[in-house]
Amino acid sequence: QVQLVESGGGLVQPGGSLRLSCAASGSIFSINTMGWFRQAPGKQRELVAIITSGGSTNYGDSAKGRSTVSRDNAKNTVVLQMNSLKPEDTAPYYCYAVLRRTEVSPWNAYWGQGTQVTVSS
Repeated sequence: QVQLVESGGGLVQPGGSLRLSCAASGSIFSINTMGWFRQAPGKQRELVAIITSGGSTNYGDSAKGRSTVSRDNAKNTVVLQMNSLKPEDTAPYYCYAVLRRTEVSPWNAYWGQGTQVTVSS
């Protein structure tokens, strides 16, 4: 079993900041990529930010310039810091990880259950 558990969502005022954390646990041999996606109602799931085990990052257009993704490989955790939040940032945010459970297992994608972020005054 693999679990991705998110924390840090909630209500944020426009212009404020959020910090989301995700911890992967369970039967894990190695994690390649970790990060965050979001899916607003009526929209497709979109990339927020991802980071590889080597530290390479990729940000979605909506997150560029105001977000930072970081991870602790030893603890299997990933953190998203996003600033200058706007109402259109409102969505559930999902933790994402590409990992393998044993040395010979294939790489598979796993998702957290999501943490709601609401940007409103």
